[in-house]
Amino acid sequence: MAIPTDLRTRKRLATRQNISNVATRLFFERGFDHVTVDEIAAAADVGRMTVFNYFPRKEDMLFDRDEEAREMLREALRQREAGVAPIEAYRLFAHRLVAEESPAVDFSARSQGFVKTIEGSETLKARVRAIRDEIAQVVAVALSESVGREPTDPDAKLAASLLLATWAVALIQGHMTFRHRQDTKEAKAAFLAVVDKGTIGLKAALAGTPYA
Repeated sequence: MAIPTDLRTRKRLATRQNISNVATRLFFERGFDHVTVDEIAAAADVGRMTVFNYFPRKEDMLFDRDEEAREMLREALRQREAGVAPIEAYRLFAHRLVAEESPAVDFSARSQGFVKTIEGSETLKARVRAIRDEIAQVVAVALSESVGREPTDPDAKLAASLLLATWAVALIQGHMTFRHRQDTKEAKAAFLAVVDKGTIGLKAALAGTPYA
């Protein structure tokens, strides 16, 4: 993300990040459902309405990098090298995230806190499912645009749905591997193994289309 130079914008982003950081710490310590917005506001030293100005839903404070993730997925297609098919571009993107040690594929003690917080709340689990559906739509549009097809192209929707399912399983496998083995390197390898295997199935399912 580009760093804004406008002082007011920087202050707003800093306030937003502080609220998210405070909320996340409280969620990790006490569980999402046992923390109120008033408690978050008090701990962040802001008013209740300030919290809602930045985060319309309480769960958004935990998923504060959602839009950044969507833009990364769009950019993965825009920046792919000539001759690289969209589905392969996403496989390479996963490997690049791991190589660059991106927070998006962090398998560590901190990420376990994030996962356990989600597992302990039906509200958060529902939001995860909704985010996955929303991102699938974003990816479907990005895929169709990348090959000059209509945004409603059914092949793009199929590819996006399969891709998100693959990545969801891969992330779960990575986190489970770390939980059981406490080995970040092994967890990342488990994540990539699922992505690579899933990509083979994606290419087979989309054979004969420009996505594969």
